[in-house]
Amino acid sequence: MQIVPRIKPEHGTITFFLASGAHRQLCRLATTFNTQKQALSYLQKNRTEFERRARARLAAGELEDGIVVLSML
Repeated sequence: MQIVPRIKPEHGTITFFLASGAHRQLCRLATTFNTQKQALSYLQKNRTEFERRARARLAAGELEDGIVVLSML
């Protein structure tokens, strides 16, 4: 998984790309943290679990407007 944070207006929301071969899937993680820095730290600490969840949702076709949407563990 390649984590490429993008600034979003919502507090604690991080977007990143899930790499699968040559394909890149946009994912969004919504957290209850107040800052992007806190949310990114949380994502990096739990990277393996979020990658697993994102791949499972992608395989099941659970997309919202073409984006895999995740929330806190």
